[in-house]
Amino acid sequence: MTTLATPRPATRVRRILGALALLTAMVATGLVGPSVVSTKLAEPAHAAVYSSCTMSRCADARTARSGWSGKGFPTTRGWYSWSGGQYNYAGGQFYNREGQLPANATYYEYDVYPRAYGAARDAYRIVVNKSTGATWFSPDHYVNFYLL
Repeated sequence: MTTLATPRPATRVRRILGALALLTAMVATGLVGPSVVSTKLAEPAHAAVYSSCTMSRCADARTARSGWSGKGFPTTRGWYSWSGGQYNYAGGQFYNREGQLPANATYYEYDVYPRAYGAARDAYRIVVNKSTGATWFSPDHYVNFYLL
């Protein structure tokens, strides 16, 4: 009788080789660049923090900030009604565990783009320090932060 809990070493090797073959094919076809292979697999991700936000989606983040401000920046996680019959999600407290944002502050996270109630969330967030009003935009689910 074999158990399913621990794959045999040969099975693990085949899985790793399969994953490497897939990644190699993705690089060869241009789906991902070689830098993904050399940096993303070799080291843990660290967020980058920028003192301003000039990319095109920053305007959307500012609009979302205005909408959440009008709702008093709710601190409870959940869906909130939004304009146009849509909803937006407040994620509750953002704990800044990686310490990328200024320390000794309490932050709350909010989705940028409204959608149908209960729909899947995307990666776009704003993080607000309610004490100071400082707002950070993350277009990639906390990989980078841009001060609005």
